Amino acid sequence: MEIEKNSDIHLRPRFKMDFNESQQNLISKFEANLKDGNCKYCSKIVDGHIVIDVPVEENKFWSPQLNIEIEQVEEGKTIVKGLFGPKPQVWTLFMFFHFAVAVAFIGFSVMAYVQWTLKSDYLFALEVVIALPILWILMYFFGRWGKSTGNKQMDELYKFMMKTLERN
Repeated sequence: MEIEKNSDIHLRPRFKMDFNESQQNLISKFEANLKDGNCKYCSKIVDGHIVIDVPVEENKFWSPQLNIEIEQVEEGKTIVKGLFGPKPQVWTLFMFFHFAVAVAFIGFSVMAYVQWTLKSDYLFALEVVIALPILWILMYFFGRWGKSTGNKQMDELYKFMMKTLERN
């Protein structure tokens, strides 16, 4: 088994592992864990895609989710790709805010330019254009803070996945 991790700077960390087992064998390990009554993690399996959530009683707004993609490369060789991130609803909301800030930045930039060329008061539009990148930076650090609050849960999800994959 080889593990390749991407940079820790990402808000949604990724990893990739190579296995000398078949895709169905690895998926069956997760299915066996799901049927086990002692398994505290909520999981969904659809074809080669597995989603693992933290237990409902430990679930918070920033709780991570582990998305695993199991791909058959050749006979007996499989790649397991993992992606940690917030729940899709949280990620969509976060991206919506980024999109709204981007649209506002473009709109107020155009507004400031038009008011400047018409020689009217453009101070408010310029202030907003300056404030929006600061808001972007704050949103980035807010996302990093959210990720750091879920680090312990990310470690638990990763350990659960590794324990499942190393199972005989």
